[in-house]
Amino acid sequence: MTKSFTDLLELAQQKGPKKLSVAVAEDKEVLSAVKAAKDLNIVEPVLVGDKSKIEAIAGEMGFDLSGVEIVDEKDGVMAARKATELVSSGKADVLMKGLIDTSVIMKQVLDKEIGLRTGKLISHVAVFDVETYHKILLVTDAAMNINPDLEQKKEIIANAVELAHSLEIENPKVAVIAAKEKVSPKMEATVHAQELAEMNKRGEISGCIVDGPFALDNAISKEAAETKGVKSEVAGDADILLVPYIEAGNVLYKSLTYFAKAKNAGIILGTKAPIVLTSRADNDEAKLYSIVLAVLLSSK
Repeated sequence: MTKSFTDLLELAQQKGPKKLSVAVAEDKEVLSAVKAAKDLNIVEPVLVGDKSKIEAIAGEMGFDLSGVEIVDEKDGVMAARKATELVSSGKADVLMKGLIDTSVIMKQVLDKEIGLRTGKLISHVAVFDVETYHKILLVTDAAMNINPDLEQKKEIIANAVELAHSLEIENPKVAVIAAKEKVSPKMEATVHAQELAEMNKRGEISGCIVDGPFALDNAISKEAAETKGVKSEVAGDADILLVPYIEAGNVLYKSLTYFAKAKNAGIILGTKAPIVLTSRADNDEAKLYSIVLAVLLSSK
């Protein structure tokens, strides 16, 4: 059982370093995470951006850039494009967002000429190490898909399961979250949950166990599930929480981060290569752990 980010970090070190392409790398927080990942021998960075600024920031923080490839590009959009192209051409394994707006880098990711599209749905998975939970917990989708329909939720599950497998969670338990654990025609999330569970039973969703609907409490607490009479292999032991829409995921993400003080990481999936796309509000540790996820996913 993968219980913590410490377990994941050790696993990433075993997989060996991966080439990390950083778009617009002249950012102290990003370079701090990249330095930590390099020192742990999980990445070999390629820093794309304003070379003089990158070197100045690195000097201030004691980041020795000898042997580190720097692609000098002062224009932010072009730097994002070059960083993306390094990944799409196979010269790098992972793309990381630096000091650039998400919309700019995603435009490069979606570009038909040099982008990373595969035909799969692109989604986001957040991973949490919560002190009060007995193992790491994946939450999807809190950042990309606003109000996914049934088919999109199926694809979001497939992406999350792929990540779970790379984290050595062999048969992840997927809890489809709603406001209640009983199916109601008036609540689309509950209907979707029942249909997704049936798809899983028919083999249309594989590599995992899908069940629902679950209210959050009986997805993560066996005691709550028993009290409410919820009987399921997933109840109280979920590995993946599939949220009904982006607002629910966003609130859960930030509640775990700020109220529960959970360690967190996030990654973009459904592309040719993993994308580390963190928020400026994320601390260095969250950025490092996000790199760890990308290294593991690119090693599968």
